Amino acid sequence: MGIVAGLDSSSGFTRIVVCDTETGAVLRQGYAQHPVEPKATEVDPQAWLLSLGEAASGGLLEGVQAIGVSAQQHGLVPLDRQGALVRPALVGNDKRAQVAAADLVEAFGGRQAWAEAVGCVPQSAQPVAKLRWLARTEPEAAARVAMVMQPHDWLVWQLLGRPVRRTTDRGAASGTGYWSAGTGAYRPDLVELALGHQAALPEVLGPAEAAGMTPEGLLISAGTGETMAAALGLGLGVGDAVVSLGASGSVMAVHHEALADPRGMITAFADAAGTHLPVVHTSNAVRALRGTAEMLGLDGGLEELSALALKSTPGASGLVLLPYLEGERTPQLPHTAGTLSGLRRESMKPEHLARAAFEGMLCSLADAMDVLRGRGVEVRRVFLLGAAAELPAVQAAAPAIFGAQVVVPQPADYAALGAARQAAWALGVSQGVLSPQAPPAWQGAAAQVFEPGEEVAVGQAVRQQYMATREQLHPGAFAA
Repeated sequence: MGIVAGLDSSSGFTRIVVCDTETGAVLRQGYAQHPVEPKATEVDPQAWLLSLGEAASGGLLEGVQAIGVSAQQHGLVPLDRQGALVRPALVGNDKRAQVAAADLVEAFGGRQAWAEAVGCVPQSAQPVAKLRWLARTEPEAAARVAMVMQPHDWLVWQLLGRPVRRTTDRGAASGTGYWSAGTGAYRPDLVELALGHQAALPEVLGPAEAAGMTPEGLLISAGTGETMAAALGLGLGVGDAVVSLGASGSVMAVHHEALADPRGMITAFADAAGTHLPVVHTSNAVRALRGTAEMLGLDGGLEELSALALKSTPGASGLVLLPYLEGERTPQLPHTAGTLSGLRRESMKPEHLARAAFEGMLCSLADAMDVLRGRGVEVRRVFLLGAAAELPAVQAAAPAIFGAQVVVPQPADYAALGAARQAAWALGVSQGVLSPQAPPAWQGAAAQVFEPGEEVAVGQAVRQQYMATREQLHPGAFAA
């Protein structure tokens, strides 16, 4: 079939991989930083194009037949009737819309109403909240908005020469707050509720559809958001979950249907392959480890904390850390604080506190995973992502606490790989050699695999200790 490219326009850089369409083997790679401030909340989208051009220099795309685009999620690119930018794009790390998000929840009748309508409750990062913020703080600019796009939509549109037809995919659309993964349709009324008037929205393409052809004859696939592209790049399927270990955490799983959660704990994303990615977020993950390392005065950071934790034993001599340092989303305890429980003379040792920090973080994420399991989501295999996934203490405890095989993939540009796989899929369908029902069967991610083995009972005991403490301090936190 030939070669394809996948590009990932993240918040700070563009990565491009050029892959063999049959095997997914990476043939060439490109990289360039965006010419923007690292923590910028407003960006001129031209910066994304400049970065793309630099990453693709030196003939990187020579011979490529199709391109897939992955980009940062939750960005808002507001355009006027002529397709010109109304104001700089608002990107995902902009938290100014927190009040606007809460305002929208109340205006539409509460969390349950939103969950039933679009499968999620508005958060400050989402485009729907950004539209409300724009209408409230920059009404003149908001009045000029005639078309709303996200970064991946806008990049695809630019690559195609700014055609009349503007497109997105179901994965990216599901993160907007005004498209439902359950019904597969937009809610224009929610756009109007947020912005104050209607705005045109991109056509939502199917997973294997092409957005179009460039003037040079290059096929551009539908593209998608980074989360969905990474899932495609990792080769996830039903039975797989992804636990992301950042300062905060998340648990995402592949499921056959959208899940509307009246409590608003589940965000019902669609994926880039035709199924669904329900996600549960936690406010605290690695920040609990870093805080513990600082409390213990460890100059070696997380690596030293990990080594110290392994000197303790499962259960940390009865010490339990509820890692709710920044309040918590799952369970919904926004105003609470973290708690250290089980202090006895024998447990008051650095290694037990270190162990309790790792177990508390993992048990909190297991709580989030149970929210999905409680709705019928199957979890047989857990992919651990993030730098903390490499820590021996995480790898030692996670399989037993999650009660599943744990996979730690080798570092790679999974979002760019997923975009390339999507491009190969769309190309194959256009050539009549692939089915629109399934993406090409590329080789999965190289990874370390850890089995729970005989430690499952130990992991269950650790979780029981954690849950008993959580229920004592926050009774009914997970009640419906």
